Order: sequence, then C-alpha cells, then structure tokens
Amino acid sequence: MAIRKREWTARDGEHRSAWQVDYVDQMGKRRSKQFARKKDAESFLLRAQTEVRLGTHTVSRESVTVDQAARNWLADRGRANLEPTTLAAYEQHVRLHIIPLCGGVRLSELTAPRVEGFLDIWNGKLSPAMAKRVLRSFRAILSTAMRQGHVGHNVAIAVRSARRRRKPSITIPSKSALRAILEAASDNGHPATSALMTLLIFSGLRISEARGLSWSHVDLQKRTVSVVRRANNAGVLGPPKSDAGTRTIPLPPKCIAAMREWKLQCAPTELNLVFPSPRGSVMTYGYMVQRMLIPALSGASEVDVRVEDGKQIVTPRHSFHAFRHAAASLWIEQKLSAKRVQTLMGHSSISMTFDVYGHLFEQQQSDQEVAASMETQIFSDAT
Repeated sequence: MAIRKREWTARDGEHRSAWQVDYVDQMGKRRSKQFARKKDAESFLLRAQTEVRLGTHTVSRESVTVDQAARNWLADRGRANLEPTTLAAYEQHVRLHIIPLCGGVRLSELTAPRVEGFLDIWNGKLSPAMAKRVLRSFRAILSTAMRQGHVGHNVAIAVRSARRRRKPSITIPSKSALRAILEAASDNGHPATSALMTLLIFSGLRISEARGLSWSHVDLQKRTVSVVRRANNAGVLGPPKSDAGTRTIPLPPKCIAAMREWKLQCAPTELNLVFPSPRGSVMTYGYMVQRMLIPALSGASEVDVRVEDGKQIVTPRHSFHAFRHAAASLWIEQKLSAKRVQTLMGHSSISMTFDVYGHLFEQQQSDQEVAASMETQIFSDAT
C-alpha cells in the first residue's frame, strides 16, 4: 500500500494534482482511490490497511448507499411477520430521520465518528428516547447490510448514547383507591366493567391482552386466565409480543365471580371475545377508556374534572397500565420470587422486572393462596 502524488494537465489546459492511494484488497485485487488532500489520503490508507487485515474492507464504488440499505432492511423486516405498528415505526425512523440526513452516503464511507455526528443531530432534534430508537434502527440497517454482504462491519455498534439510562417511573394506585374502584365498578357499573377492572388488577394483564382475550382461555373452575393472544391498535388479533407473554395467571374468588357474572350476560361472538364491542368485534382502546375506565374511576372519585370552552373534561388519574403495576406490587408484597413475578407479568427478562419494580422477595405461599390474599388486602384494609 502506498500514497503517491499524481499530476496531469486537464483538457482545458489547467494543471491539476491529486493524492492517490494504491492498495490490494483482501481478495488480492489491486485498488486505487484519489483525494484532493494528502491528509485525507493518509487517513483512508490507515483505515484501508486495518480493514483489509480484518477482511472487512468494502470498495466505495461497489458499496450501496444508506438509502438502499435502509430499504433492504425494511423489506427484510416486512418478511419477519412483525406487528404493523412496529413496521410503521421503523418506516418512520427511515423516512423522517435517517434518509434525509445521510441517505446518499455510501456504507463504505461510514465511520464511528461520522455516526456519532448523526446521533448528535438526532439528539438535538428529537427526544432522547426517540434518538435512541433511531440509532437502534440505524444499527439494524448496517447489521442487515453486513449479513447481505454490502459492508464488511457495522461501525454503528461502537456508538452509544451518552445519556444515562433512567429507570421507568411508575405510579401505583393505593389499596384504598383500588378498593374504591372495584366497589364502584361492582355497584354502579356494567358487569363487563366490573369484570374488566377486577381482571386487570388481579392478573396484571396488558390492556391489549384483555382486548384479545377469549373465553376459551378463562378457566372458571381452575381459577386461571391464560394469555395466548393480544389485539393491536388496529384490532388485529395475534400472539403476544414475545414468547414470555404467553402465560397462565391465577385468579382470586371475587375475580372469578365477576367473570362468571359477566359471562352469563356476554353475547356470544364469532371470536369468542370476553370483552367484545357492541358489534362483536375487538373493542377499541378509546371505547374502553370512555365506557369502562372513566365510569369506574368516576364512581371512586379517581378522576380530575375541568371545564374548557364550556365543556366538562374528565381525566382519569390512572391508566389501564397502572393496574398492571398494582398487580405486580401486590405480588411482590406477597413475597413472590422475582422469577415468578417475571413469569406472571410476561416480562421477556428478569432485568426488566427488577428495573421496573425493584427488590423482590422469595415465594412463601402457593399461587392460589397468593391470589386470595391479594383480594383480602384490598377488601379488609378499609381503614
């Protein structure tokens, strides 16, 4: 490998010069590349020497652009049977944040410092969380390109956000609030509302899992609910997001009673849904909030009310997801092991359970005893 200065006279008669790097790639083929500045030629030579030695060198003119690689990645992800919402998020990352910034750059021209520069721009324009997601997609684009033979190595792997990871902030309803919500749902609400609120609080189901729940997965005799499918934002039924999401959860007697009462009144549907819409389809999230969550919380005085432009606006103090946190906190209080809570919650890793809920204790009671004791905590602690 060597650098030499080239001088020539152009067709217009002007004298010109350039610095040319001559080298042999890892396949034994002679290559050359010209630069206007000697400094750039020296920098390229050092990088090329390392890449050739590692077998990762890609010739610039044979390399695809970030735009092409991104489209290849999206096509690859489209064949992976991912959730439509996930694919839409990936497409947004590419269309709005990656291609406008560096779509014309060839993969062979990328370096870790250059990707660091991209990240700086994303951090300046986007929220920290979104910038991290875009960087993650960029890494995935290069990984796919590497697998497809378009680039020798993934320079984005070395790039990390300088921001420290924050533990998720959660708000857990108090036992008195949970008790009031359950009582309000039972006394004043529709049987479906009572069944839903009781189920969420004592099972920790995600609302998407409740929306997709089938009666065939509720065992009123064994007092369990099994999660085998969920409904996405578009109402399409599919499996849980991860293998860990498939699980069976014990239910306490009052929850079983509420589910039994609702089943007697629930109109049968083709999908055998536990919580169908009036038309028999998957109930939308917005419908559940307006027709089930807000009425239950209003009866328990767990809403905030304000008037805007002469119109009363009611805002629930707790989301459906807050009841998932409530279930986890009650299980932890019952001294279930960290591994058991992870399983019941459907977390893909135990680190996620620790990150969200902190220190857990070893299991000391059977699942059914724990389920019944959770119920007792809420209904007997009325001080």
